[in-house]
Amino acid sequence: MQLQYREELCIGCGDCAAACPHGVHTLSGGAHQAEFSLCRACGACAAACPSGALNLLGRTISPREAMKAALRDRRFYGEDGGVTFSGGECTMQPEFLLEALALCREASLHTAVDTCGLVSADVLDRAARLCDLFLYDIKAVTPDVHRAGTGADNGLILENYKRLLAQGKRVWVRVPVIGGFNASREEMESIARFLHANPGAEQIELMPYHRLGIGKYAQIGRPAPQDAERIVSHEQLQSYFESFRRLGLPVRGAEKGRSV
Repeated sequence: MQLQYREELCIGCGDCAAACPHGVHTLSGGAHQAEFSLCRACGACAAACPSGALNLLGRTISPREAMKAALRDRRFYGEDGGVTFSGGECTMQPEFLLEALALCREASLHTAVDTCGLVSADVLDRAARLCDLFLYDIKAVTPDVHRAGTGADNGLILENYKRLLAQGKRVWVRVPVIGGFNASREEMESIARFLHANPGAEQIELMPYHRLGIGKYAQIGRPAPQDAERIVSHEQLQSYFESFRRLGLPVRGAEKGRSV
C-alpha cells in the first residue's frame, strides 16, 4: 500500500499530524509537510483527514470481492465492454487471476488480460482457457535492446506470443514507443517484421511515451523522472506507423490528432 497526498485538497487542519503514530506529517505556518520515508502505511492519517487530501492507495481483496465490484458496473459495459486484468503484471498473481477469470466466465462477462508475456507457459495456457482477449505488449524483438531497456530477456515473451496465436486466441498487440529505448527505425522495423512473420493479431497499436502521470510522483513523495528524451514526435511516430502499414499490418495509433 502507498500513501498519497493531494496538496490541492489540504485544508491545513493538522488532524493527520495528530493521528499519525510515526511522525510523517507536520504543519509549518499552516503548510503541510510529509516525510514519506517514515510512513508505514497504517492508514491512520487517511482515516483522520476530513478533506480527502490523504489516501491509502491499494488494498488486498479476494477474487470474489473483485467480482462484486465488476458486477456493480455491468450495466455500463454494453456489447463491447467487460473486465480487464492489468497491473503491474496481473500474471504475477496467477491464483487470483485464474479464479477471477473463472468467476467472470461463470457470469458471462467478457475478459481481457493485459500482459507483458513474461509468464510461464502453464499459467498462460490456463489463463487462455478462461480469457477472451489478450492485450499483449511487445516492447522490442532485438534481445540486446529489450534487455537493456527492461533488464529481462525477451525469448519467452516472443514464444508466448506465438503460443497464443497457435491456440487461436484473440490478441491485440501494443507497442510502447519510447525514445532512448526502442524508438529507432531499426527496432520498429524489426518489430514490424516479427509481427508480419507471425500473423494473427487483430490490431497493433503504437503507443508513444507520455507524461500524463507526472504529477503523481509528488503525491507519493518521489522525484519526477527527467524523461524529456523519452518523448517521440508525431512525425517520428507517423514514420513508424508507415513501416507497419507497408507490411499490411493492422496498425493504429498514429492518426493525425490522435492522442494515445
